[in-house]
Amino acid sequence: MITQKYINDLAYDLIGCAIEVHKQLGPGLLESIYEECFCEEIKSKQLNFVRQVKIPVTYKNRGLDIDLRLDVMVEGLVICELKAIECMLPVHHAQVLSYMKLLQIPKGLLINFHTDNIVKNYKPFVNEYFALLPEK
Repeated sequence: MITQKYINDLAYDLIGCAIEVHKQLGPGLLESIYEECFCEEIKSKQLNFVRQVKIPVTYKNRGLDIDLRLDVMVEGLVICELKAIECMLPVHHAQVLSYMKLLQIPKGLLINFHTDNIVKNYKPFVNEYFALLPEK
């Protein structure tokens, strides 16, 4: 059974993956390099994930042919949007929340690798789909 605790534990493991990548590489590289290494860490945890997931966009009941993609989705439950930028802005938060809504995913992580400390530069998000799950 999928619970809030299960999803939070999964997110905790994913932050651990990001910390390991950052420990090995440090800041200053391209987002694509961090994504590749982050996915290697996820593989080492034997978690199911997909990269560059195309997000369907429907407008007024019409599917649009738009190439909207998120970085990594893990176990179909957590979206990981990776950045390598000077500072995260509200638009990046909105991006994750929009992806979560469009895909009906309960949890999202916004992780910025351009930092001296991953723990201080990630932001978790939950939504109504998370709230509907049992706690334990």
